[in-house]
Amino acid sequence: MTKIVRTEPNKILSKAVEYHGFVYVQGCTAKDVSKDIKGQTKETLDHIDAILETHGTDKTRLLQAQIWVKDIRDRDAMNEVWNAWLPKDGAPARACVQANMADPRILVEIMVTACK
Repeated sequence: MTKIVRTEPNKILSKAVEYHGFVYVQGCTAKDVSKDIKGQTKETLDHIDAILETHGTDKTRLLQAQIWVKDIRDRDAMNEVWNAWLPKDGAPARACVQANMADPRILVEIMVTACK
């Protein structure tokens, strides 16, 4: 039986779950919610980079991304940071939708799946 690795699990979620060479990363947000959409997106992507590194992979191995923005009008600004972060020709399958956030100061949440 293949082992399931859970990173920092708690009662609600794990930062990531690794199974069969796939890494499923939690929905990540910025810690500093005083930043604008670009600042929060950059911080969120840095957080994703750190989680992927913990599991021995990186953004060049992304398969899928789900992105929630508080205001869909911020999508273009978020995409500027997202596009600069992505490796050349390395865009994953992706969805981006507007959503009510648990904390109204959060402007973006990103969840990814990668392989090793």
